Amino acid sequence: MSVQTGGKTVFGATVGILMLETRFPRIPGDMGNAMTWPFPVHYRVVRGASPDKVVRGDPRALLDAFIDAGRDLVAMGADGITTNCGFLALVQNELREALGVPVATSSLMQVPMVQALLPPGKRTVILTISKATLTDAHLTAAGVPLDTPVYGTDAGKAFTRGILGDALEIDFAACRQDMLDAADEIVAGEPDAGAIVLECTNMVPYAADIRKRTGLPVYSIHSMIQWFQAGLMPRRFDPELGDPRF
Repeated sequence: MSVQTGGKTVFGATVGILMLETRFPRIPGDMGNAMTWPFPVHYRVVRGASPDKVVRGDPRALLDAFIDAGRDLVAMGADGITTNCGFLALVQNELREALGVPVATSSLMQVPMVQALLPPGKRTVILTISKATLTDAHLTAAGVPLDTPVYGTDAGKAFTRGILGDALEIDFAACRQDMLDAADEIVAGEPDAGAIVLECTNMVPYAADIRKRTGLPVYSIHSMIQWFQAGLMPRRFDPELGDPRF
């Protein structure tokens, strides 16, 4: 066997996820449910970083805690870092400078790429958990044009309230209906919509429902991190066997 180089504690998992400190249930598809991923990941909880503080407050006040947790993930073996809240775009630059590895804080970072894919006259639309607090600063930090249409689930019956309130029990059927209602609002309000980007990582379980309802491509943190992983650990192919090797 050829000589191997160490330097990590854990091998085989390249993506590290910085998690907000929560107690609400996480179903498959949710970033915080490990069964969501087709590859192993690392997790680290950022103590004191509640959904309400990050989404309705200023996550930059918690920057040191995010950096410390990110450094733990890198030391553990992560080759790239992401987070489980799109509002953390506000600390994108600080984290990539501090951690020394690729960092993808927010699903919103996909918006410019998705827009570049669309036919002329079509627009990317953002669906967020909190339209009321998604500011121009968040969009600018993620590289999103400020004229991008933004819709939210703020007025829904369950999703925003349950996630931001960190509820111990959540009615996921009601959350799904909130997503469908928001999808209907997008279709009615944006006749030029060409694709939807889900800001909130907890929206992933409903991406297929939104796609079916609207007929539009839907991009999420799940699509982004699968792309991220593909660069951190490219799939290996054996030209002699014709079979993929990892």
